[in-house]
Amino acid sequence: MRITFAFIVCITYASQLWAGSRSNEPAKIEPQRIVTFAKQVEKIAAQKGARAFILSRVGRPEEDLPKGIFYTHTAIAVYSSIELEDGSVVNGYAIHNLYQDDKRPNRSMLVTDYPVDFFWGAQRLKTGIVIPTPDLQKRLIDIIAQGKNKTLHNSRYSVLSNPFNQQFQNCTEHTLDVVNAAVYQTTDWQRLKNNAQAYFSPQRVHVSKFKLALGSMFSDDLTTADHKGKVYTTTFTSIMRYMRDFELSQESFTVFEDGSIVAIN
Repeated sequence: MRITFAFIVCITYASQLWAGSRSNEPAKIEPQRIVTFAKQVEKIAAQKGARAFILSRVGRPEEDLPKGIFYTHTAIAVYSSIELEDGSVVNGYAIHNLYQDDKRPNRSMLVTDYPVDFFWGAQRLKTGIVIPTPDLQKRLIDIIAQGKNKTLHNSRYSVLSNPFNQQFQNCTEHTLDVVNAAVYQTTDWQRLKNNAQAYFSPQRVHVSKFKLALGSMFSDDLTTADHKGKVYTTTFTSIMRYMRDFELSQESFTVFEDGSIVAIN
């Protein structure tokens, strides 16, 4: 019985380790705190003049995340005119996400939601933000307005997708693909993947092969079939470093629930 219980716990841990990139997650924090934080993030971005920026969410308990990984979901926010249910129009940030399909976790869909929705399933109210250069912001807005982010969507989902090939995709790899499409002004997959391999440094995943093997056996959204040798994937932090190193961003920082802002170096 002890062996069976331990085995089940290990499977559950391995398969859920990276969960947190889904829409409609139940709130784990008092709703009013989520609303207040979401409005605070919007206000900070607006004060900094961001028309488009990259943001992230902590969708799993931080103590469960592998070494060097701080967020489970990343997306692009664009300042937009938003039509409310009553037909009125307000200005605010629409967030363009790649989310796992709730019914088919090895598939994904593109979903546009808003800051409160984005943070609804957060385990902790903090977010990493990258504000691109003004020119790149404009290009990102154009890419999304033209629907080219949809062209860059690969619905075959893996939480550990390899950013250097097209076999699978996760939310952070999709974000990287959209950023690079804006940088290189192309949606050609081969060129985007070649340039990523030349200039982008992905995040090493420090999780034992045993846990990854167990997870892949019992969870459709966890596979290392697109990797050879050590596992590397795209994360918010690796995108932030890439944009900083190649002067594609003007500012990167973390916003905490108390309103404090800490620069990311």
